[in-house]
Amino acid sequence: MAEKKTKKKSTGPRKRRKLAGKATGIAAKEILSAVPPANVNELQAAIDADGGKVLTTYREPFGEHWLIIAALPIDQVEPTPYQRNLSDTHARKLEGVIAKLGRFLDPIVTVRKEVKDSPTRYWTPNGNHRLQAMKTLGATSIIAIVVPEAATAYQILALNTEKAHNLRERALEVIRMYQELATLDDATEESYALEFEEAALITLGLCYLENGRFSGGAYHPILRRSDIFLKKSLGAAMEIRRERAKALMDLDKTVVEKVDALKAKGLTSPYLKSFVVARINPIRFRPKDAAPLDFDEVLERMSAAAAKLNVDKIKVEDLAKSGGAPAEEN
Repeated sequence: MAEKKTKKKSTGPRKRRKLAGKATGIAAKEILSAVPPANVNELQAAIDADGGKVLTTYREPFGEHWLIIAALPIDQVEPTPYQRNLSDTHARKLEGVIAKLGRFLDPIVTVRKEVKDSPTRYWTPNGNHRLQAMKTLGATSIIAIVVPEAATAYQILALNTEKAHNLRERALEVIRMYQELATLDDATEESYALEFEEAALITLGLCYLENGRFSGGAYHPILRRSDIFLKKSLGAAMEIRRERAKALMDLDKTVVEKVDALKAKGLTSPYLKSFVVARINPIRFRPKDAAPLDFDEVLERMSAAAAKLNVDKIKVEDLAKSGGAPAEEN
């Protein structure tokens, strides 16, 4: 009998993706060659009126969108109100680096957004830690890339380059943004797919608002495959989202009960919750040609399976065989 050949694992460096094959955007010498449109001129005038100073106006080289680099009064700049909480450790690290170098080299991204009864004239969706570090150091102004399109303030997850978001932070930012956008118009969830990134983050965000210690990482892989953007306005869709969040948290209560029962049997492992969720996951071994299950079907099957799960039949070796890493840290 011939030996079964196994595919040799590559140990070399991963190949880089191929280049696009054609030039995109504008050449360096063309960035300043066009005349700014009226809305950009109006924004420049507003920056000057706010006590700021426009340094240059240009078209960014990829999409040819107009941008302004300006020095802004730092007391007029605030983070968007739906951002993740500030990391004190990260802010202190930035303070130390900026103070040691004596330089601020990484402009923040801002849009002009006046806030009623507040000195705030600019929001930054990407730069809160740098902003707070500069404020703590006593800076009176900050260099910013001012984007004329105010909608950029809602593209925070796509824009973030400052510090990696964990699942809880991503979900909380999405649901806070969702609540803000729901007051502006009747746009659907689908129309904000870029801003929200994943439909699952909306549902998880509501869970985190209810319980900041919710173990969303255990359910996230399943929700990514079953929770989709709704073709309803944000206001109408919110009620459905609340029902989904409640169903998920009710399921989690049952899962926690099973985990506690396993612990009482003497099973101790950081994988216990992931193990239980994997055992009741209706998608895990579903045939590839089977019709996909929607959110309600998935939660209904998981809830039924969780209720029936007999922990007395689970042995230590079952847990050992499951392997895998613990759920994503929240």
